[in-house]
Amino acid sequence: MYLHLGNDFIVNENDIIGIFDLEKSSVSKYTRDFLSNATKQRRVINCTQELPKSFIVTLDEELTERVYISQLNCATLMKRAEKLNTGNARR
Repeated sequence: MYLHLGNDFIVNENDIIGIFDLEKSSVSKYTRDFLSNATKQRRVINCTQELPKSFIVTLDEELTERVYISQLNCATLMKRAEKLNTGNARR
């Protein structure tokens, strides 16, 4: 199944490593360094023109790491992911 990150961006839920609150997690120097390095390596995909609220880290089958910046907050993304998992359990 796929998780909609906002606008026209979706990712395979199996590729998701984590969903992070941008404001809370960017307080850490390690997170800022991680995001800076990902930007320099052109692995960041901006899903919004609005104020970013979260970032999603994915790792696909080719072991390519990507960081998606989304205007949706973590709670919204987590609810969407839970709905996907609940839907799979019913099938």
